[in-house]
Amino acid sequence: MVASILIITDRPAQDSLFPSSLRNLLSKHQTGIMQKATNILIEQQPDALIFDIDTIPETGKNGYMEFYATLRKVAPEAKIVILTSTATSSKAVRLSNNGTPCLTLPTTHDQIITAVHSVINQPDPAFNPISFLAPDVGTGYPTMIKTKSRVMHQMLEKVALVSKTETTVLLTGETGTGKGVIARLIHDSSQRSGESMMSVHCGAIPESLIESELFGHAKGSFTGAIKTKKGKFEQASKGTIFLDEIGTITAATQIKLLQVIQDRTFQPIGSNRTQSTDVRIIAASNNDLGKMAQQGEFRTDLFYRLNIFPVEVPPLRMRKEDISLFIDYFLCQFNAKHGKMIFDLTDEVLECFQQYEWPGNIRELENLLERAYILAQNSYLDATLFPTDLFKLRPSQINPLTCKNNTSHTSIKRLAEIRDEAVRKSEKEYLCTLLSMHNGKIEATAKTAGVSRRQIHKLLTKHNIKKELFKNKAHKVAEDSHQ
Repeated sequence: MVASILIITDRPAQDSLFPSSLRNLLSKHQTGIMQKATNILIEQQPDALIFDIDTIPETGKNGYMEFYATLRKVAPEAKIVILTSTATSSKAVRLSNNGTPCLTLPTTHDQIITAVHSVINQPDPAFNPISFLAPDVGTGYPTMIKTKSRVMHQMLEKVALVSKTETTVLLTGETGTGKGVIARLIHDSSQRSGESMMSVHCGAIPESLIESELFGHAKGSFTGAIKTKKGKFEQASKGTIFLDEIGTITAATQIKLLQVIQDRTFQPIGSNRTQSTDVRIIAASNNDLGKMAQQGEFRTDLFYRLNIFPVEVPPLRMRKEDISLFIDYFLCQFNAKHGKMIFDLTDEVLECFQQYEWPGNIRELENLLERAYILAQNSYLDATLFPTDLFKLRPSQINPLTCKNNTSHTSIKRLAEIRDEAVRKSEKEYLCTLLSMHNGKIEATAKTAGVSRRQIHKLLTKHNIKKELFKNKAHKVAEDSHQ
C-alpha cells in the first residue's frame, strides 16, 4: 500500500482523481510553490510524486527543469510520475527520456494509482550501482556512475565482482570516458577503502622524473635531489595506486614496476635499501597495450601482469541514452560554480547531441556545455552557443552520396570522393576536438593523437585551423606576457 503521494498541479478539476487520504495538493497560484513542495518533501518524504509539468513554465528562473532538479535533490528516493495534457511536448519528452513515466490527460484514478504502484515496485531505470558497490561512500560520485546503458550495466557488474578482490585491474578505453572515476569507485568499494588512493598521471610527468615520482629517491642521488623523497608506492602502502596512461612510462620504469607487481618490493633511486609495499594496482590506458607489446613498445611480461582483469570503459557514443543524465548533472554543477540558474537545452541541441559521435567523450561534452553555459544570457542553452560544426552535417539535412554537377542534375559521387571527404572531415573534427581539450597546446595534442608536433602543424595548415582559436583568455594572456 502506498503510504503517501505528493501531487503538484494547478488543475482543480482533477481533484476527484486523487483521494484526499493519499494526496497533498499544491497549486502554482499559491505563493512559493517550490518552497512549499520542498518543505513537504523534506518533512514527509512521500513514496511518490505526481508532477504536473503543465503547471510549471517551459523555461525561466523557476522553469520545470529547475523544479524537477529540486524535487530529485530533496527526495531522491521518491518515484515520480509525470502528468501532462500533451505527451509530445518538449517538457514531457525531455523528462520521459530521463526515465520518468508519463501519463497523458484525460486519465482515471485507477490509471494513476496503477502507474504509481508500478514505479514504486520497479527499480530505477537509471541504474545506480553505488547501492551494491560502495554503500558507505555517499553520493559524491558523478552521474556517469548512474546509467541507463546496457553496456555500462555489464561493465559495472564486472567492476562489482573485482572490487572485493585484491586483483590488479587494467582499465582501457578512449580518452575522456571516465576511467579515473571507475578506478576511484573500485577503491572505495574494496576492503582498502579506509586507506589512501594515490593517482599518478604517468603521461604528464617528464621521463626523467617518473621513477622518482613512483619509487622515491635518496638525498643527493641526482642533481636537484636536495632531500629524500617518498614515492607514490610507499605513500600508498595498505591502499591503492592508480597509474593512468601507463603506456607512456619508460623501459626502465617498466622493469621496476614489474618487480613491484611480482615481489611487492622496490628500491628508491640512489638507495641500496629494498623496501616492501602492500598496495593494490589499478592501471589505465587509452592505447592498446597488447598491440604495443607486440610491436616492442611495451614489455610483454608487464602487460600480462597488468592485464589480469581488464575492464573496458565504453565511449559516450555507445551510451547515448545517458547524455541527458550528464547534461542535468553538469548544469547543476555549473549552477553551483557560476551562480546562474540554467537547467535546460533546446530540442535542436539535444537532437544534435544524439547524432554526434563524441570523439572526446564525456570530457568533450562537459567542455562544450561549460563554454555554452558561460556565454548564455538566457535560462537555457540554444544552438547559437555551440560550435557551428556540430550542426552543419546533420543526416536529415544532407545526403553524402549525392552532389550537384554543373548542369544542376544530381549525380552519385565516386567511392574515392566519399572516402576522401570522410577522411578530411573526421581528421578535422578529431584535430579540433583535441585542440579544444588541450587549450590549443600543440605538444599535448600531438601526444594524445600519438603523432609528432610536426605532423600536427602540417594538419593545421592542411585544414586552415588556427590553434589560437582554441586557447582561452588565461592561456592567451600568459603566452603574450612571455613574448
